Amino acid sequence: MKTKELSTSISTLDEHGVTIRGKDLVSELIGEVTFTQMIYLQILGHLPTPGQVRVLDSLLVTLLEHGVGPALGARLVYMGAPDSIQGAIATGILAMGSQFGGVMEVVGRDLEAIIAAPDGDAEAARIVAGYRAAKKSVPGFGHPQHRPEDPRTIKLLKVAEEEGLAGRYVAALRTLAKAVDASLGKHITINATAGIAALLGELGVPARIMRGFACISRAPGIVGHIYEEIQNPIGLRMVMMAQDAVPYVGEIPPKK
Repeated sequence: MKTKELSTSISTLDEHGVTIRGKDLVSELIGEVTFTQMIYLQILGHLPTPGQVRVLDSLLVTLLEHGVGPALGARLVYMGAPDSIQGAIATGILAMGSQFGGVMEVVGRDLEAIIAAPDGDAEAARIVAGYRAAKKSVPGFGHPQHRPEDPRTIKLLKVAEEEGLAGRYVAALRTLAKAVDASLGKHITINATAGIAALLGELGVPARIMRGFACISRAPGIVGHIYEEIQNPIGLRMVMMAQDAVPYVGEIPPKK
């Protein structure tokens, strides 16, 4: 059996320079495109339109900062290993999972299922029923502070509409939201990660790599927290506060 030849469509380099996605790094990319354009080119293989750039910029800005709490792990790792800033950054990014920050991947799969279904409304109802049967919240819906609406979601969808990029995924999100509200008998907030999932879908990003964009967005936010930790250390004090707030209660008897 003939072995398939190895290949890549991303980049190559030789004595003449570097080529990325068919474009010369020096003459066509450095100083010629923005970082957001380069992200789109690197991942999706072609340069974005101005409208796509604005939408991608908007969602990257939305997720960049999430407060001291989610960045605490990065601060503590830097406190323990200040010679390894990359380890601290990685710690902050590792928290971007299906329960926090990276939930757009799960929402993206649900939106893809609704779009692919012959009856989107029925599929949305089935998805919601599945989560409720498992006694789980529907990913992308609800927020402890932002009620009845998440202002970030409103702005993100507005940007997409202004750029003519509110298409199938935004429609699928609205269909899913309608099914969520109907199932619970009240309005549930569409949170920002759900809005971001819809916008990433409109940009051509498949659900399975949507969380990667959350990691791209969060990285500079984590660097900002690490730099503040250098200037104004709070990590050790927060550790001591946690120690004081959680009393020792002795041995816990095993469950029978």
